[in-house]
Amino acid sequence: MAEFKVRSEIAGSVWKIEVAVGDEVAEDDPLIVLESMKMEIPLLSPRAGVVREILVGEGDPIGEGDVAVILE
Repeated sequence: MAEFKVRSEIAGSVWKIEVAVGDEVAEDDPLIVLESMKMEIPLLSPRAGVVREILVGEGDPIGEGDVAVILE
């Protein structure tokens, strides 16, 4: 299966990582919770797959369009 890059839709910081490498996820499962302007915003999986790589850590800054997770 081809890899799929999940990108952040907002700029902010990584508040909490909800998945681990190897986890199976369904469409709309929360992958990461972002914090921006004191609001918590979940980054949801756009499709079902397996988490292959997590490119951010808790507390890291993240920009709009940055790749956060790679699914396969």
